[in-house]
Amino acid sequence: MVSVTRAVFGDLPSGAGTVEKFQLQSDLLKVDIISWGCTITALEAKDRQGRASDVVLGFAELEGYLQKQPYFGAVVGRVANRIAKGTFTLDGKEYKLAINNGPNSLHGGIRGFDKVLWTPEVLSNGVQFSRVSPDGEEGYPGELKVWVTYTLDGGELKINYRAQASQTTPVNLTNHSYFNLAGQGSPNIYDHEVTIDADAFLPVDETLIPTGEVAPVQGTAFDLRKPVELGKHLQEFHINGFDHNFCLKGSKEKHFCARVHHAGSGRVLEVYTTQPGIQFYTGNFLDGTLKGKSGAVYPKHSGFCLETQNWPDAVHQVKLQPSFSVLLCPRSLCMTRVMTLKSGLYDSKVHVGGSLLQVMIRKPLAKLLTQHLCIFISILCLQSLYPV
Repeated sequence: MVSVTRAVFGDLPSGAGTVEKFQLQSDLLKVDIISWGCTITALEAKDRQGRASDVVLGFAELEGYLQKQPYFGAVVGRVANRIAKGTFTLDGKEYKLAINNGPNSLHGGIRGFDKVLWTPEVLSNGVQFSRVSPDGEEGYPGELKVWVTYTLDGGELKINYRAQASQTTPVNLTNHSYFNLAGQGSPNIYDHEVTIDADAFLPVDETLIPTGEVAPVQGTAFDLRKPVELGKHLQEFHINGFDHNFCLKGSKEKHFCARVHHAGSGRVLEVYTTQPGIQFYTGNFLDGTLKGKSGAVYPKHSGFCLETQNWPDAVHQVKLQPSFSVLLCPRSLCMTRVMTLKSGLYDSKVHVGGSLLQVMIRKPLAKLLTQHLCIFISILCLQSLYPV
């Protein structure tokens, strides 16, 4: 049994509209989503003692999301991540995008998908958001229709993305939730154990644009193929944190790519995807100036993101990944991602792929922008990790 409640979250300035909050709740999972940026504002998961905590960073009121803030919980687009110098050429024509991150364009520009009001439609077990991105918005060509659907079934939260373009345009959608499995407001993520199943990563320049090299992780700080405790790992390699694309094998079927475990609570997050990349970001630019939910402040390294994606600056670096296109062709209807989050208990002797917080991305109706994503936020049995 799923309940869907609808309430006013706040009014936009100058009568620009009303932002609503939709709470989807079952006996296993509770999630809050607002119509501003299709933003996940809260996600409650239980620890091994059965105590529920909100594990995503964000704000309790609309004003927090209207200020300058780092995309907490939002859908970002039209193109996630960075495009070098905010320009690209398509079919012989140069397009100039909004510059909002040093010399580059980031997450769709100054007014990306995270900074617009979406139209909601309540479903029996969820909510669907839709909008039309007009031709020329933030410099991108063509009109783009986008649908984002959240549905809850028991302990599963599914997020489905679809997009349709009037002319060829780059599209790379993702969700920018910041997680802290100890509970939002916990001071850091140093005690989180991280695994990323990637043999290579993309080195970046001083503006975080890929240099054009696909570098092996072997023998570097980026070798996360075996679990590492984040705080000790950063200290050992004398690095500031991660904000890099890890190169995945990519396939039409979802496969494991990342896992984060918090021993203190027993919570686990896993990611499965068919996308060619995943951006691991450790909140390096959080600085404690933002006041979040329950009065929490979010200092550096107080949350992490795992953003499945096409590779950054893909419009310029096609030769790096010729099998994966960031371009969506006209009239192609694309189902880019279905995310399923499951909540519950399981024995760690059982493969975790059969348990909680599951995010799946199914094969799209068009051959472009294929993405499958699975995320698991799970609660391990106390006995399975900590024998008495």
